[in-house]
Amino acid sequence: MEQTDAATYWDEMYAEMPAPTDPQPNTRLVETVGALPPGDALDIGCGGGGDALWLAGLGWQVTALDVSDVAATRLTRLARSRGLGDRITARQHDVRASLPELPFDLVTAHYFHTPYEQDRTAILRSAAHLLRPGGRLLVVDHGSTAPWSWNQDPDVRFPSPEEVAGLLRLSPAQWSVERADAPRRIATGPDGRTAEVVDHVLLVLRTG
Repeated sequence: MEQTDAATYWDEMYAEMPAPTDPQPNTRLVETVGALPPGDALDIGCGGGGDALWLAGLGWQVTALDVSDVAATRLTRLARSRGLGDRITARQHDVRASLPELPFDLVTAHYFHTPYEQDRTAILRSAAHLLRPGGRLLVVDHGSTAPWSWNQDPDVRFPSPEEVAGLLRLSPAQWSVERADAPRRIATGPDGRTAEVVDHVLLVLRTG
């Protein structure tokens, strides 16, 4: 898909769903980041906004990006309604084109999978270089197909966290892998169905 097609695709998808009033943060974000001191965070693909709102509520200054203007606009409204408008900058942005030229203490990318063409590895590698020393890159990918997943291809393969780390080609002199595992959890889909799913979790620390 071309850039404009990607924005249209996700705008239409979000527009078909009711605007969330209480979006929840992702489980792996909460368990990984909850004990960290707040700083500057970049949320790649903010979607419904649960992660950005949760981080802002803990004192993080959040830059939340999504290719969908619908998603970004909804998050801006929610942030303001909760008194978090000064802590969240949500905007429509296609990260295939660029990333903010700002330093961050946390970059989070949850389920950064799309049906349109993108160099995901290059984006995540560039995101890692935005980290300050001591900052972390958290990448949480699907490790299994849920009944409500948009991609139901039975032959789809989910790269392991170790494989994703290898593809990023980050120098061990400046980055170290703090976590690379595949935990399971019970998830609830948009239609209320529940299923056991696998998450592929990669947490990388910038050491220098």
